[in-house]
Amino acid sequence: MISDKENTRLSKTLSYVLRHNPADIGIILDENGWTDVSTLLTKLTEKGDEIDINMLQHIVTSNAKQRFAFSKDGQKIRANQGHSVEVQLDYAAKQPPEFLYHGTVERFIEPILKEGLQKMDRHHVHLSAETETAVKVGQRRGKPVVLKIAAAEMYAQGYAFYISNNNVWLTDAVPPQFISTLQ
Repeated sequence: MISDKENTRLSKTLSYVLRHNPADIGIILDENGWTDVSTLLTKLTEKGDEIDINMLQHIVTSNAKQRFAFSKDGQKIRANQGHSVEVQLDYAAKQPPEFLYHGTVERFIEPILKEGLQKMDRHHVHLSAETETAVKVGQRRGKPVVLKIAAAEMYAQGYAFYISNNNVWLTDAVPPQFISTLQ
């Protein structure tokens, strides 16, 4: 059995290589972000991360944020979203709920309210359907501030929204007129 500490460490390693730097361990992602499971396990082990298929399956299934997915045949794996490397995740556009939420910290509020939310080095801005998730995201960098996004209004004005396999809402950018702070 894998310890919680080791599970977290390996999950962070997987996030790094499957979302940001596959070359770090010598793997290649296809155009949709998939890589071969056996190659991934071999390359991780060569880099000093002792991991087998059972451990990998445990990490994928136990990850609270459901960051990873196996292909239907179980032979490939990818991150569900959050990539900074070029991949096409092929999400279908979907109508969002009336409001979505984004967690951040106070030091970013002024520029966000002036310029909107930008995807920065990722493919999309990440939003959640519930405030609790936004609070958790904001807490990673300090005291959280939750932003309320008028998603239905954006959608009505032609902005596209997508939802990842792990229920993270995605959009290209959120202009400032659709953002308010949640008190």
